[in-house]
Amino acid sequence: MEMFCYQCEQASKGTGCDTFGICGKNPQVAALQDLLLASAQGISRLAHSAAASSGRRDGDLDLFVIEALFTTVTNVDFDPDRLDAMIDRGAELLARARETAPAPAANDVYALLEPAADRAERVAQAAAFNVAKRHAAFGDDVAGLIDLVVYGLKGSASYADHARILGYADDQINADFHRLLSITADPAPTADALLTAALQTGELNLRVMELLDSANTGSYGHPEPTAVNTGAVAGKCILVSGHDLLDLDELLQQTAGKDINVYTHGEMLPCHAYPELKKHPHLVGNWGGAWQDQAKDFAAFPGSILMTTNCIQKPRETYSERIFTCGLVGWPGVTHIADRNFAPVIAAALAAEGFAADGPRHEITVGFGHNAVLGVADKVIAAVKGGDIRHFFLVGGCDGAKPGRSYYTELAEQIPRDCVVMTLACGKFRFNKLEFGEIGGLPRLLDVGQCNDAYSAVRIATALAEAFDCGVNDLPLSLVLSWYEQKAIAILLTLLHLGMTGIRIGPTLPAFLTPAVLGILVEKFDLKPITTAEQDLADILGPEPAAAN
Repeated sequence: MEMFCYQCEQASKGTGCDTFGICGKNPQVAALQDLLLASAQGISRLAHSAAASSGRRDGDLDLFVIEALFTTVTNVDFDPDRLDAMIDRGAELLARARETAPAPAANDVYALLEPAADRAERVAQAAAFNVAKRHAAFGDDVAGLIDLVVYGLKGSASYADHARILGYADDQINADFHRLLSITADPAPTADALLTAALQTGELNLRVMELLDSANTGSYGHPEPTAVNTGAVAGKCILVSGHDLLDLDELLQQTAGKDINVYTHGEMLPCHAYPELKKHPHLVGNWGGAWQDQAKDFAAFPGSILMTTNCIQKPRETYSERIFTCGLVGWPGVTHIADRNFAPVIAAALAAEGFAADGPRHEITVGFGHNAVLGVADKVIAAVKGGDIRHFFLVGGCDGAKPGRSYYTELAEQIPRDCVVMTLACGKFRFNKLEFGEIGGLPRLLDVGQCNDAYSAVRIATALAEAFDCGVNDLPLSLVLSWYEQKAIAILLTLLHLGMTGIRIGPTLPAFLTPAVLGILVEKFDLKPITTAEQDLADILGPEPAAAN
């Protein structure tokens, strides 16, 4: 059985995984994910058609498409049984959607899709919808643009799902997911239509991130600058990884008074800044680094582990009996928590040895979201006008294990002391334990939050542009981003939608961007691959040598 997947930065040989996924995805799982995605595309074709012809909407179709897109994001669901169950649901909804939508054309293979009942047949059926089939049918440029839009929608769907879980949804956002996903399944796609759809996906993601920001801050308060301990605290313990705030909230409530300390891992680090989460005294710190370090981090953690969203890797034997999944995450053989009843996670924590003693204490500060930064905007503006702050850098994005990511550490170390560094997502773990000092009483390193908190960075940038009466591209601001999976693609499309130019991206460019498509992005947006820290700093700040920290 063959496969082909190039949706993440670690694609084998920089082109694609064709025998087994670097992420751990086997060919069977890859095929089931392809069929699940095709089911979602078919449902969106029908849902968009029904809405356009009669105004009819179906909330079940909205939910399925969001969850199917999120499920097929890198490092989410590797469990064929769970994927089969979702395809079963998709088959039901495809049939239901065809009852209310205008009859699809004979060549509309996605809208006419009827998933097979047998897994082996499904795997064979999926071959008609995989990447290789698209390239053969439409050519590399159009197929790459289809995937650019699909991957952007996958990333945005993850944020929409987080917002929905907290009770925040928007009918127009759901309609736009259907409309844009429908374009990717058009029987006769064009490059122009897909380029437009890519930028519209960026616009959609901006609205989704704004919705999620409202959901997170409406539920847990605005993040506040908060020092977080990265050392051990004596006692029984649970480690929470992923991205989901509600899962952490429910776990904190269920562990209250049980003498169990809760730690965050990876992208959960910013949770310590939310007032309604940090009020729990047993949320004691952050353990470990970014997602790709989990094998080492989890093996050294003497408690139970909860994976809340994407980021899971194949569990090692050293902790396979004490790791749990919830939500859309799944791994074969790993206990899955339903309905946020975390009793098994708690029992495993109590049975584990826990930390015998406190470890060395080291603190890092998080919580510089848009509300916190704009609250001291007058100081920032005065520091710029007074010459204390020369330049702002946004250095962040997804981290990963592929060589070349030391660039981001080197860049952060070499950025001059009269420059402010904003960071977000797990790429921050490359440098967030370094000492950056202050400028005019303000920290030089501002941790904006999770990857979805790129919305905060946008809010900060637009507020500064208004204060200085200029465009965002005229600000002394440079964006140097790292990418790994589809959420980073969604954010990049948002930045392009906003017209931001000169963005540097690395450590490598996406394999699905063909030279022709990349040429368009370079010409229109001056998109740049990273080179070396020294060269990029010289290009950004001028030819004079930069004074290191």
